[in-house]
Amino acid sequence: MQPPAVFVPESFDDLPGWAADDHLAAFRAFRRSALRAEVRPYRSGSLGVPAESLGPAFAQARGAQVATGGRAREFFERHFRPFAIRLPDGRSGFVTGFYEPVARASRTRTDEFRFPLYARPPDLVDIDDGNRPPHMDPSCRFGRETAAGLAGYLDRRAIEGGALAGCGLEIAWLADRADLFFIHVQGAARLLMPDGETVGVTYAAKSGHPFTGIGGVLVRLGEIAPEKVTMQAIRAWLAANASRMDEIFWHNRSFIFFREYPLEDRDLGPVAAAKVQLAAGRSMAVDRVLHTFGTPFFVAAPSLGAFGGDGFRRLMIAQDTGSAIVGPARGDLFAGTGAAAGEIAGVIRHPADFHMLVPAALAGEWS
Repeated sequence: MQPPAVFVPESFDDLPGWAADDHLAAFRAFRRSALRAEVRPYRSGSLGVPAESLGPAFAQARGAQVATGGRAREFFERHFRPFAIRLPDGRSGFVTGFYEPVARASRTRTDEFRFPLYARPPDLVDIDDGNRPPHMDPSCRFGRETAAGLAGYLDRRAIEGGALAGCGLEIAWLADRADLFFIHVQGAARLLMPDGETVGVTYAAKSGHPFTGIGGVLVRLGEIAPEKVTMQAIRAWLAANASRMDEIFWHNRSFIFFREYPLEDRDLGPVAAAKVQLAAGRSMAVDRVLHTFGTPFFVAAPSLGAFGGDGFRRLMIAQDTGSAIVGPARGDLFAGTGAAAGEIAGVIRHPADFHMLVPAALAGEWS
C-alpha cells in the first residue's frame, strides 16, 4: 500500500519565512497543549509521532520562562526537527479557515428566538472499533441502542423536524437559522444573551452521519460557480433564498451537539478537540487519525493574504480536528472570534506546503 505521504528531512533555514515568524505566539499556544497533556495525555496519530515523544518538549514548556521571540525560536529548534510533507501524487497541501461566530441568543424560546441549539442527548452512544457493528461505516463514531443493536442516530432532517423537541436539551435559542447552521459548521460560538451574558458553546458530539458541505451542494445545483464558493457567497445565497433552506441544509445529514465552556480568556477562542482554547492565527485543525495534538507545523501558503502581509508563513499548533479535514497535508486555520474573523476564514481555500516539526529524539528514525 502506498504511504499517505513522504517525509523529507530539512533544516530550519529551509523553511520560508521561519526567521521572521512570531515564535513566541506559537510557543504560547504550544504551552497550553503542554499543560493540558499533563492532565490527560493526547492520543497518538497513526503517522508516527507518538504522544509520549512530545513529552520532553511539553515538560520544558510547562516550566520554561519564555518571554521573547528569540527564546521561543530556540525552544522549537532545540526540541524539534522539520520534515517536509510530500504527497505521493505531487499535489500541494491545502488549507481552509474556521472561526468562532458571535450570535444573539436567548435561554428561553420566544417569538424572535425560535431555533434551538442542542446539548448531547443521553441516548447518543460512542462507537469505536470495539463495539461497531459490521454493517456500520468505519467512520461512524456515534449511534444509539435499539432492540436490534447499535444503529445510526437521528439525522439533521429528523432533528430539525422536531424529533428532540421537548427533551430538555436546548442550551439556547437563536433568532437566525443561518447563524445556527454556521455555528454547526464551525463547531463553536459565543452567544450574546438579552441580559448581557456571554455564553461560550463548543462541540460535544455529533449524530454520526457524514458531513456534506452545502457549498458543494450549491455548486452541483448550479446555484454558485465553483470558483465563487466562499462562506460569504453561501450566506448571501441563503439570505436571498430563505424558502429553500430545508432543501439545502438537509443534504448535510450530520448534526452537531454542544456544551458550554468557561470563557477563561476572552482574547482566545473556544475550547476545541485538544481541550484548550484556540489562538487566532496559531491553532490549526488537522486530521486527528493521522496527527497527534500538540504537534507543531510550519505552514507556507504564499498566495494566502487574508491574515495580512504578503503571504502566510507561520508556525501552527495542531489543536483541533474536523470531518472535512482529511489527509497528512490538510489544515483548517483558526482565524479568531467574531465577524472580522469570519471574513478572514470565509475566503481561505489555498494550496500550502506543510512542514511537520518532529520531536528531535525521533528525527533519526525519520531521516
